[in-house]
Amino acid sequence: MRYDESSPPPPESASSISPDRPWYARRSTLVVAAAAIAPACLAGWVLTEVLGGGASDDSRPPRIVMPLSASAALPSAAPSGSPAGSPSGSPAAAPAPGAAPGATAGGTAPAAANALAGRTVVIDPGHNTGNFKHTTEINRQVDIGTNRKECDTTGTTTNSGYMEAEFSMDVSKRLRTALEAKGLKVVLTHEAGKDRPFGPCIDERARIGNEAAADAVVSVHADGVSAGSRGFHVILPAKVKGGGADTAKIIEPSRQLGERIAGNFARTTGSAPANYLGSGTGLVVRDDLGGLNLSTRPKVFIECGNMRDAKDAAQLSSPEWRQKAAQGIADGIVGFLGG
Repeated sequence: MRYDESSPPPPESASSISPDRPWYARRSTLVVAAAAIAPACLAGWVLTEVLGGGASDDSRPPRIVMPLSASAALPSAAPSGSPAGSPSGSPAAAPAPGAAPGATAGGTAPAAANALAGRTVVIDPGHNTGNFKHTTEINRQVDIGTNRKECDTTGTTTNSGYMEAEFSMDVSKRLRTALEAKGLKVVLTHEAGKDRPFGPCIDERARIGNEAAADAVVSVHADGVSAGSRGFHVILPAKVKGGGADTAKIIEPSRQLGERIAGNFARTTGSAPANYLGSGTGLVVRDDLGGLNLSTRPKVFIECGNMRDAKDAAQLSSPEWRQKAAQGIADGIVGFLGG
């Protein structure tokens, strides 16, 4: 979320924009069914600049590059055991009679163990609970290659006061546990209240993933748009080049990562793609996020739901649902890495 929800939002803020605005693409019943039952791959992309919701590391309205078709269904949710690029749902090789559990038909160890060995995932919990007390520090401008933006933002809250920063940290820790159980090395960009009182800044968040040579980076968020706007979406990097930003090499792998996460997240949580942007696909491309622009590793943001909608907020506030959210993201990451 782009601004402090505890105070009245600025006139151009996401929460002041009605979901009935013409550009908000509404998914049809058919699209919802397709997303839940038999998702299809994206048809393509076009560049469309709009003003609207979506979490951001910036206080200005986002620039969104939206999927091509309003009828495009959610990307396929491949099981976590399917390697990236393989057909979703392809049956695994049957074990040989009498073979040890987990062995393949040839009697060898599962390919997943080798695929994940030595792989690193960086998880970036959005915002920091201390940001509210350090507005001067987080308002400091930092270079994101194409321009300069705020170091960080406060994030949003539910109407009852549950902070986005609390949500993102909780899900991130659950996600770390799920990924470590798969044998992956996991790095968190920060642990609010434990290692720093605010931040880190968006350029540092990107640098942590780059320096870790991460095989995948995921930034965890929740949105803060008007009530009635529901569902999740995954933000992918646009093609950006300027200063220290050059995303050309991460466009395709980031898209694959985002598709895997979107499909698995929908399947595990039962949540539908956002009904207020993304044309029902659950995927949005943006060129205004420093965390994506400065990344040299495959990276996406996930907006797990809308904290300002009562129904979504009830889910986001539930520990049981947050566990499902973490598992869905984890399954997407593991599937992307071929585990």
